Amino acid sequence: MGCFVSTQKETGVGNRRRPSNIGEVSVFVPGFRVPKPVDFSQCLGEQVAKCAVERLSALRTQIVVMVGHEALHVTRSRRKSITQHGGSTLTDLQQVLEDYLPVLLGLVKDGSPLQHKVQFCWVNQEDAAEETVVTNAWYEVLSVLHLMAMLSLSQANILLLPRISTDGYQPKVTDESRRASVEIFLKAAGYLDCAIRHVFPQLSVEIRRSLPVDLSEGVIRALSLQALGQGVDIQLGLAIDSAKATLAVKRRLACEMVKYWQQAQDNIMNQPLTNGWGEKHQLFIKWKYTEAKVRTSKKGRKVRTSFMYGEEGLGERGDVDVGYASLVVEMVAEPGVQWGCGGRKTLFQAAAYYYHGIILDEGNTEKSHGMAIASLQAADEYLKECKKAGEAFNMAPPQSRNPPLWGTMKYLSDKIPKDTSSKVRINRDLYTYEKIMETAPTLPDFALALKPDEYQLPTVHPCWNEDSAKIGQQGHL
Repeated sequence: MGCFVSTQKETGVGNRRRPSNIGEVSVFVPGFRVPKPVDFSQCLGEQVAKCAVERLSALRTQIVVMVGHEALHVTRSRRKSITQHGGSTLTDLQQVLEDYLPVLLGLVKDGSPLQHKVQFCWVNQEDAAEETVVTNAWYEVLSVLHLMAMLSLSQANILLLPRISTDGYQPKVTDESRRASVEIFLKAAGYLDCAIRHVFPQLSVEIRRSLPVDLSEGVIRALSLQALGQGVDIQLGLAIDSAKATLAVKRRLACEMVKYWQQAQDNIMNQPLTNGWGEKHQLFIKWKYTEAKVRTSKKGRKVRTSFMYGEEGLGERGDVDVGYASLVVEMVAEPGVQWGCGGRKTLFQAAAYYYHGIILDEGNTEKSHGMAIASLQAADEYLKECKKAGEAFNMAPPQSRNPPLWGTMKYLSDKIPKDTSSKVRINRDLYTYEKIMETAPTLPDFALALKPDEYQLPTVHPCWNEDSAKIGQQGHL
């Protein structure tokens, strides 16, 4: 059960109020879906006690007002209003959603038929249909979890925008903010993982097929992986800044980053994200992964390589898809190049090859030095392609710009071109040109370590037990 209606307006933007420019972006957030008012009294009548209806109405009305206010500012920098731990308005909205969820779950408790009594309408951001109405309370639960995740990503964006430091030097992000953002990324992934594990199974196949693309399982999984990937982004930045972190640790983090974005690309590549935020979201993932997935069955340009690598040793001779190598290049550029926030995926592919190359260069054989150079040179070869992808992301509506380079991005944008040039020059004096041009080996394959928080749906609010008892007593009078 649970009828659904999707509407698409032909003129104007209707209820979808989108900014033309979202300013500086460190974490991409594909807009806030906006709930529309619901008359719980009319829908539920006398089937639910008055106090439960009033609680549902009050909390959801508050959410409607607050989300409507925040929708236009989903990713703006808010430099004048941010606090040490993020935007207070976002925190307040997050709290109201957390208060609303246990009351909402009363409609679905023990498979109650009440779950099919209320029509819930939300304004989409990524789907072609402007609104989606579903008469099923599980749709509302899914929408709330999605919104909680988007709020978390928006809070992380605020934390990761560089600010002028007290010492007067160039803008930067504090270690405290970076560590706090990792926790927020895990929380966002936890909300989305909960939706996949506990909410989708409650929806009929018909409803799941008719959900807006914003809430499709592929997009939800991609968003969760995005959050995890950006969490590893910050971890690698902290490792780069730490004198105790070894090259092996940095290489592992960079390689894990690549896998998270590969999986995100796998989940989102077939989604019809062609409208507004959706198109920008697709460009973001494309920029992060640049459709460079190693497939032995895929035909395309190949790069000749001397060896295929495992984590510790050498394997057999083989080929590597050129797109995979292209991920290396994103940060190998002159200072000041505008890469866009989506560049972080290719940044960490670059980092993975960079640290892999540095480790290989510690070997004492002609082969190890040659393959080290191959890892480093792969970056330069596809620089222009990745630069264009970053520009496409920033120019797609709503337009965006990247904040000043800091942390990992600044470090690698300086180190990779210098080290590549230096190593190539030195090794060309030692080995033949043909040996050096044997190109990038396969990166080591590491298990993914970062996992979503184990978020569980809250227990039903106690008011439902009291109300049910009251209604039951009234029925026996």
